[in-house]
Amino acid sequence: MYTRSVPLTIAHLRQALQRPLPGLPVQMQMATRPRPGTERILDPNLNCRRAGVLVLLYPSAGGLCLVLTRRTESVNNHRGQISLPGGSMEPGETAAATALREAQEELGIDPASLELLGALSPLYIPPSDFCIYPVVAYVVERPSFKPNPEEVAEVIEASLAHLLAPETHCEEMWELRGQPVRVPFYAVGPHKVWGATAMVLSELATLLSAQEESPAWSA
Repeated sequence: MYTRSVPLTIAHLRQALQRPLPGLPVQMQMATRPRPGTERILDPNLNCRRAGVLVLLYPSAGGLCLVLTRRTESVNNHRGQISLPGGSMEPGETAAATALREAQEELGIDPASLELLGALSPLYIPPSDFCIYPVVAYVVERPSFKPNPEEVAEVIEASLAHLLAPETHCEEMWELRGQPVRVPFYAVGPHKVWGATAMVLSELATLLSAQEESPAWSA
């Protein structure tokens, strides 16, 4: 649990990404319950569509900040949901190349301005049959976002400190696909960040929380 008053910095992030990835167990902490099909990510011969998504961090007054988007109602998948910039991998394309390309297409971010820091664990999304590959990057100052109106309805910025705060973590009962489902989410302003996006952020939060035991956190 993050309770430190010291703002998160790029040094904390770099150290966190050197740790072993906790993977599916911590991703599942923010998964809807039930979530049929999750076990498919463990299949070494997983046959699905693949996508690269970008966890983009940049400095703000309260430490590191990340960008999310609210998808339009006209996109093919996950309409209206809060997501990380990303999209389908093209033949021969790496997850990092996809994530950078999609960030440029969706938000007008110059790929040359970004520093790739590492990757988080892949995650299978049963409803859309996508396996997403999260890539973490850093830019030294807040980008001037230019959202693509066909894909992005809203740009949402959230500090990592906010995501790590206990009061940000909420849970409700929803009806999804005709059945009651328990849905954990991150409360970010008026938005509820749930599903695969929340699961990706859960792994990042776990890595950063582990930094509390590191000498680098002493002030």
